[in-house]
Amino acid sequence: MTIAHEGTFNTEVHSDKLTLLPLTALVVGSMIGGGVFNLPSDMSRAASPGAILIGWVVTGFGMLMLAFVYQTLAIRKPDLNAGPYAYAKAGFGPFMGFISAWGYWLSAFLGNVAYAVAIFSGLSFFIPVFGDGNNLVSIIGASFCLWAIHWLVLKGVKQAAFVNIVTTIAKLAPLFLFVLLAIVAFNWDRFTVNFWGRGGALDAPELGSIMSQVKSTMLVTLWVFIGIEGASVYSARAARRSDVGRATVIGFLGALGIYVLVSMLSTGILSQPELAGLKVPSMAGVLQPLVGQWGAALINAGLIVSVGGAFLSWTLLCSEIPYTCGRDGTFPRWFAADNENGSPVNSLWATNILIQVFLVLSFFSKSAYQFFYFIASVAILPPYVFSGAYAFKLALSGDTYQQGARGRTRDIAVGALATLYGIWLVYAAGLSYLLMCSILFAPGLLVYAKARKERGEQVFAGFESWLAGLVVVLAIVAAYLLWTGKISPL
Repeated sequence: MTIAHEGTFNTEVHSDKLTLLPLTALVVGSMIGGGVFNLPSDMSRAASPGAILIGWVVTGFGMLMLAFVYQTLAIRKPDLNAGPYAYAKAGFGPFMGFISAWGYWLSAFLGNVAYAVAIFSGLSFFIPVFGDGNNLVSIIGASFCLWAIHWLVLKGVKQAAFVNIVTTIAKLAPLFLFVLLAIVAFNWDRFTVNFWGRGGALDAPELGSIMSQVKSTMLVTLWVFIGIEGASVYSARAARRSDVGRATVIGFLGALGIYVLVSMLSTGILSQPELAGLKVPSMAGVLQPLVGQWGAALINAGLIVSVGGAFLSWTLLCSEIPYTCGRDGTFPRWFAADNENGSPVNSLWATNILIQVFLVLSFFSKSAYQFFYFIASVAILPPYVFSGAYAFKLALSGDTYQQGARGRTRDIAVGALATLYGIWLVYAAGLSYLLMCSILFAPGLLVYAKARKERGEQVFAGFESWLAGLVVVLAIVAAYLLWTGKISPL
């Protein structure tokens, strides 16, 4: 995620506020990160071109509904400025708000672990000792970068305009070049030879049912769209609330176009087994046969700079989430501490220690990048599902709507469809990842209990205790299955 530099556009009006252009840039920058550079292999790992296309149609429609949800909520609930978890809290109570905030935080720092692996995997093109980005040398290098950024943030170094500019150019320039070259090299016969994954041709394996193939793409497509809520997170800084929704929709459509082109064009250049076998970043492996080593070098360099900027920005965001939650009572007050430089010191320490732990654990995963972004994608599902459900509840009840107001029926439909899409993603994620994610949610119950006790409030009310118990049971089952090897990371 790259964070737009405040006040660089339209400074003659609302100089301290974000207008449409920087908000749109923030949404695009939030979504287009490291994931796009590995889309060719991630989408083709277990899916044919036809299934990939269906996957993008499903994701495009579902994410468009979610974009409309954030557009609606930004206008109808201008007092909720903390992003997705605030909607869950307002609509379904403090416990659901906490679950969403905890999931959002998990997704943010686990995404940073995936970014670290991707950076050093890209570096291995130039310095082979880094391997796949999760060997001992890579973990040491990533740890050094992590704690260097930690020190900078503690010193009060927040962000600089050139970071956003450099990382944006580093992303978009190689992406546009890749698309242009891929269009020229696209082979229609290769694209159609095993269009539905039925096999029967040379180098064309059987990939299973269309449904199973489409399901295999869902966490991949969700990963590259994480950040669609970027404008809503900063809605308090928007010059006009209506711009938040417009920026979300415009940014979404731009990102979707790039993602579809990158993944679909690749299937007309290399076969499904060839794409599935490429290392991170697979876009380099697609481009190298077309133009030679310099093409792969360009993609790897673009990945390093782009994801390096994302790693910095997400480190800031990761620490900001629990800091904000600590201030509003969702997390314990301990997280709300800051130092003399205004940096969220306790939140930063907690976040970066957890990132360090998972960097070490990445050593034991065969496909560390994919594993951590899959878990990050599952963790962010609660805030997305509850955002859709809150918009649906709001429109259904008529709250904030005038009698006979136009658009309410549309908002009911959008909220319902966004919620159904979120539920579909939970199903598509699969039982193994849901169970593994429950292990990370279970310790959060202790954090929630402490926050509630600090405020002198009852910890769980009604069905919340049953839901908390279910999380604990699932975590115990998941731990047992991991211990016995019946489920495992990639």
